[in-house]
Amino acid sequence: MKKILVTGGCGYIGVHTIVDLIENGYAVISADNNSRSSDRILEGVEQITGKKVKNYKVDLCNYDDTFAIFQENPDVVGIIHFAAFKAVGESVEKPLLYFENNLNSLINILKCAEEFSVPHFVFSSSCTVYGNPDQVPVTETTPQKPAESPYGATKQMGELIVSEVAKKGLMKGILLRYFNPVGAHPSACIGEMPLGKPANLVPAITQTAIGKIPELSVFGSDYPTPDGSCIRDYIHVCDIAHAHTLALAYLDSEKNETHCDIFNLGIGTGYSVLELIHAFERVTGVSLNYRITDRRAGDVTAIYANNEKARHGLGWTPRYNLDDMLQSAWAWESKLKEDENLFDNRAVGLN
Repeated sequence: MKKILVTGGCGYIGVHTIVDLIENGYAVISADNNSRSSDRILEGVEQITGKKVKNYKVDLCNYDDTFAIFQENPDVVGIIHFAAFKAVGESVEKPLLYFENNLNSLINILKCAEEFSVPHFVFSSSCTVYGNPDQVPVTETTPQKPAESPYGATKQMGELIVSEVAKKGLMKGILLRYFNPVGAHPSACIGEMPLGKPANLVPAITQTAIGKIPELSVFGSDYPTPDGSCIRDYIHVCDIAHAHTLALAYLDSEKNETHCDIFNLGIGTGYSVLELIHAFERVTGVSLNYRITDRRAGDVTAIYANNEKARHGLGWTPRYNLDDMLQSAWAWESKLKEDENLFDNRAVGLN
């Protein structure tokens, strides 16, 4: 079995990707310092797959500790790098934290990949690299505008770093630009588990619906969109997870057109914040208490994907629609409510 290192493996997308990799015959190890996650989420992986995944509780900004993972696992043949801070608003408030964490961890992982001759590298990027685009949908060749947040800037820089390292020819890379991952595994054994007050819309919606948050904030009503709220492309996390398995197969089959190929991962349709709220109410029958507030720094007006390249190049087809996404997110939130001790550190800092 080919061994894959998943950094940030206890995070939202990372843990779903671990499940997909195991189900497709890979051996997996995780590296996650759990500063914004809980390694107990890996219990859900074991429930789904029957496989126990080892997590190295390592800060990847520490090179020696990162190097030690590879010393213990010299047979790693691929790396999927998720580990990064990802809250747009927080990055505006704490830019140095984001540049230090997101870039240093990436550089250390790439140094180790070179030292141990790891041939395949998949980088978790984001649609934030496009900035505030002039036209939508965006393709992989849409010109990048200045990032609207330090988080987005770290993804732009990260893509450049991976691309330049791959040019040396020691490894092949893929940059996967996610749009807005939502939902949870159909089993409801794993899902999005933000520590503290959620920065993303769907967990904020579900936590409002379940009563953990008294009121949902909608940031801005004066954007140049049909209802005045921001428009995003929402994609089920399991669809994003499967794209990583396909990306490794793509690299293994030597299908790369360049040293570092790029793919958009979005469903290809834009929904506004208010449309998403109304869809959740329709799907679940639960009314949401929400309030329109001021715009949030770092948010772009509208962005959604042209995903044709991923469909044809990776053979990737999204399986879940918007209703599926919201139903699965609600099932996960409801399960957490039933067993409030399941992840007892989840509500730390919630207000």
